[in-house]
Amino acid sequence: MNLEYGYILVWISFAVALAFILFLVSYFLILKQYDAEKISAYECGFDPFSDTRSRFDVRFYLVAILFIIFDLEITFLFPWSISLSVIDTLGFLTMIYFLFVLTVGFVYEWQKGALDWE
Repeated sequence: MNLEYGYILVWISFAVALAFILFLVSYFLILKQYDAEKISAYECGFDPFSDTRSRFDVRFYLVAILFIIFDLEITFLFPWSISLSVIDTLGFLTMIYFLFVLTVGFVYEWQKGALDWE
């Protein structure tokens, strides 16, 4: 066996053994006192009020989708900001256009009330 792979195998086995030991120690050392608050369902800071199969308001999904869209669009800014000293004017103007479209979309959603929560 190659020596480098042997070191990796030793460290992986050490990590697995340590995780197993820590799990067993924490399992046997915890206090197993269950009360009603600890075993109750937790949903966003308030007690559950109906069946779990009830319909959610579409605003939950709308806010989640908007967050994902804007989060993914913002991730395009990191490589651009790092390579800003290397790119030419066309790259700079392309990103300015991208930011303009992003801002117009945000203002449109804001005016339509997609970000308002009642």
